[in-house]
Amino acid sequence: MEWLIARPTVIGIAVAGGVFSLAAMLLKNKPGRAKLVWRLNMTSYLLMGASMLLFIVAGLRVNA
Repeated sequence: MEWLIARPTVIGIAVAGGVFSLAAMLLKNKPGRAKLVWRLNMTSYLLMGASMLLFIVAGLRVNA
């Protein structure tokens, strides 16, 4: 469980979310890619949200 809230893991999840967001942004003007762009956006929001949650959990565990 400790590896999940470790700094490199949290940063890696956030970077992965950023990569998915960048891919969605680059593909948004391509015709016929609307569903793929939507999935990429949702995945990026999920990953970035998870990284924020893990960051908060890690901060609370250190101070507890």
